[in-house]
Amino acid sequence: MIQMKGIQKWYSSRFIRTVVLQGIDLEIASGEFVSIMGPSGSGKSTLLHIMGMLDAANKGEYFFDAQAVHKMRERDRSECHKNNIGFVFQSYHLIDDLSVSGNIETPLLYKKVKGEERAERVNAMLDEFDLTSKKDLFPHQLSGGEQQRVGIARAVVIKPRLILADEPTGNLNSTQGEQVMNLFTQLHGEGTTIVQVTHSERWAGYGKRIVHLLDGEVVKDEAVL
Repeated sequence: MIQMKGIQKWYSSRFIRTVVLQGIDLEIASGEFVSIMGPSGSGKSTLLHIMGMLDAANKGEYFFDAQAVHKMRERDRSECHKNNIGFVFQSYHLIDDLSVSGNIETPLLYKKVKGEERAERVNAMLDEFDLTSKKDLFPHQLSGGEQQRVGIARAVVIKPRLILADEPTGNLNSTQGEQVMNLFTQLHGEGTTIVQVTHSERWAGYGKRIVHLLDGEVVKDEAVL
């Protein structure tokens, strides 16, 4: 599904170039559950954003299902993201003035899904993520765990082939974190490819493979036994 070759990313400010990724080679097959680990500043989130087509590398090649993402126009990258990828953020990124139902429905509006099907899909997500009783509440009325469940439901409602999660348990307590990881395990069991960034060895262990980054490079790539 994902093939990255020599991915480099840097940011320039006047005469200073800050290198974040130093030539990443990485392949992820369809159906895998991969955890990306590394200290702060190692490039984990940047790599995930490039993988999710929310950012672009300065150099290197990125193929998604054999499509050359690095050669795509921004509009085509956005379309590819919209049709294939669900993104889960650490800080939830919910829309404050939309209800739980409204937040979950948003990506379906972008995809121009018809009203009746939208309602069916939203209701299915509310039921699956135990949010039916919260459907008319707004983000500020929810706990952190509930907000993250909404964020995951919003990512899943488009039936993505790939879920990318950036520190999805970072703002949650251990019980809430376990609920989120159990949801990922369930989705993975249903065939969804999942890539998560995490600092936690505990949460990383829910994946089947751990990729370790250090100073913008892959230093270890191991299977979880």
